[in-house]
Amino acid sequence: MSPTVFRYKGYRFYFFSREEKRMHVHIYCSDGEAKFWIEPEVLLAKNWGLSSPQINELANVVKEHKDEIADAWNKHFGS
Repeated sequence: MSPTVFRYKGYRFYFFSREEKRMHVHIYCSDGEAKFWIEPEVLLAKNWGLSSPQINELANVVKEHKDEIADAWNKHFGS
């Protein structure tokens, strides 16, 4: 199961249900995918095919929605 947290400009922000415990979010679009750590700070973990401008924009979006992502994580994983 991989619940969607929100969508933004064709990007899907989501979690994998059975993955590592450190809070993070995956972001997918037709160009590729990225994974950002949420704690202790927003930081790019992996990038599969997205450009630097895309990654910079997505980092800003993750920072802006950090509380929303954290709330969705805690609800989904029961933390």
